[in-house]
Amino acid sequence: MNAEFAPGQRVRHPGQPDWGDGQVQSAIGNRVTVNFENAGKVLINIEKVTLEPIDEAIG
Repeated sequence: MNAEFAPGQRVRHPGQPDWGDGQVQSAIGNRVTVNFENAGKVLINIEKVTLEPIDEAIG
């Protein structure tokens, strides 16, 4: 399990704003599977893409 991301965490892909907000499904090593509102499930290599966590308190 990746310590940086946890299942259920909300994130955004900085290079793909049209994908909408995403929810982490799993995080294993440098691979994070995210279910995005407008793109569905996408496997992200976090060594190449820096996902932006969404602060739930701010929205």
